[in-house]
Amino acid sequence: MRVLVVGGGAAGIMAAWRAACGGHQTTLLEANGRLGVKLRISGGGKCNITHGGPVKAVLAAFSKDQARFLRPSMHRFTNLEVVELLRREGVETYERDNGRVFPLDRPGSAAQVVAAFESILGRSGVEVRCGVRVAGLEGAAPRLHAVLLEGAERRPADHIILATGGASYPETGTRGEVLGWLKALGLPVKPWFPALAPIPLNTARPDWEGLAFRAGWLRLAVGPTGRRLAEFQGDLVFTKVGISGPAALELSGPVEAARRSGAAFLSYAFDPRPAETLEGVLVEAQGAKPHLAARTWLGTWLPERICGPTLASAGIAEDQRLKDLTKIARRSLAASVTAFPLGAPRPVSLERGEVAGGGLALGAVDAHTLRVKGWENLSVCGELLDIDGPVGGYNLQAAFSTGFGAGESV
Repeated sequence: MRVLVVGGGAAGIMAAWRAACGGHQTTLLEANGRLGVKLRISGGGKCNITHGGPVKAVLAAFSKDQARFLRPSMHRFTNLEVVELLRREGVETYERDNGRVFPLDRPGSAAQVVAAFESILGRSGVEVRCGVRVAGLEGAAPRLHAVLLEGAERRPADHIILATGGASYPETGTRGEVLGWLKALGLPVKPWFPALAPIPLNTARPDWEGLAFRAGWLRLAVGPTGRRLAEFQGDLVFTKVGISGPAALELSGPVEAARRSGAAFLSYAFDPRPAETLEGVLVEAQGAKPHLAARTWLGTWLPERICGPTLASAGIAEDQRLKDLTKIARRSLAASVTAFPLGAPRPVSLERGEVAGGGLALGAVDAHTLRVKGWENLSVCGELLDIDGPVGGYNLQAAFSTGFGAGESV
């Protein structure tokens, strides 16, 4: 059987490998000049391969409908099997305290991961064609007959696996146009939206670029004092135009949804307790350490770099002692710790996201085979599916697992 896999990322590589191992004549088409472009930049260029722990725990990180869909694939090809596959190719990995799995921190570690996959493809007999962009599909339900390449070349196939990814990071070759092809075939699709993306702010702080807030809670609410919509515990890092880091990436989807609905405000809690509780802590400190500088007390939570500006915005002198704080000043200091205001977001860019939400509706795909329902020879895997897990290697594992399942089920 002639199998065409479109897309040379994590899902496409797995799909092509498994199809070839099944004895099929397999060709992998990749628009970029090399395979695994997005793999090379995963995890800040260090390649966050997957997430550790039992499969049940990995699935629990996804929404219920996504976890239900992914369950067969992730049990078929687990995170441990990904790690073992790479180990056999000479790529050693380690698991961080937060469960994220990376190759050992060596020069070119991400490139080593891609090279290992390229070696696997070569041994299995996959024909890899890079620099080839697919322009469309030929056929009608229940069968596709060929893919159409840019330049009017027609490539016939007995089975086609689409693993083209989403619409984020267009410089990696993902344009998201395949969603339009699927819609034209009469399949249900959900529009792309940004997920795991940096968040630009209305009030940018370019002079804070590189400053990190650590181990607190990024919170999204309806206005500065409105109802809380979402939160995520984790670090954030200031950029020239807003915020990035794990907490920002994780909340970017809900932030953009709230912004589009007309109300979104972000704050950061260095301490999860209510402001009233922390104000009580401050009152106790006034009695126990009356001569302690307010700046020193504030520095217990906030980075030193912003203690001065925070005091100034509250009208408190940098050398002011706790014993001299007014009730209003205490309230302001407590609020700075429990709800440091970041402000309203600007539109979150789809192009800057690590992944894109949306894609082919999961109900249109058989979760066990990854074949599109109503089609005899079409499979879809990876980010082209409506799957968007949290930051931490979850999305790559979903791509590996669904790609493996699509290739095995040809």
